[in-house]
Amino acid sequence: MRQRRLMNQINVVPYIDVMLVLLVIFMVAAPMMQQTGSVDLPTVGKLPNPPTQSLLVTVKADKSLMLRDVGRNTAERKVTREQMIDDLRSALSRDSQVAVAIAADKSVRYEDVIAAMDAVKGAGITRVGLIVAQK
Repeated sequence: MRQRRLMNQINVVPYIDVMLVLLVIFMVAAPMMQQTGSVDLPTVGKLPNPPTQSLLVTVKADKSLMLRDVGRNTAERKVTREQMIDDLRSALSRDSQVAVAIAADKSVRYEDVIAAMDAVKGAGITRVGLIVAQK
């Protein structure tokens, strides 16, 4: 009877198979592990130079726009996007430091608020803020 020789080599094929299986598991599981962290919003202090004229744009729940000239203490009136841009441009021509505050109903989509902000920026006004309620 012939005696078998001892093999001095390590068979690494099973280890490679295990590592490939683990790699596939991590590749499938990694996109599902999205971390949703909290956002720490900045606080606002006093404005260094208060505006001489300010306007209030309100986005209602039905997506309608309301405009009020707070500096002149006028009544709030319903406007279209084009009317709002025209009124904002005329206010900007009267005062280059005009500020606009945007208030929106809680149920209004974020996209509609950004569209109102985009219209204000499109009118050439650089001082734009958002109004929120304090808890």
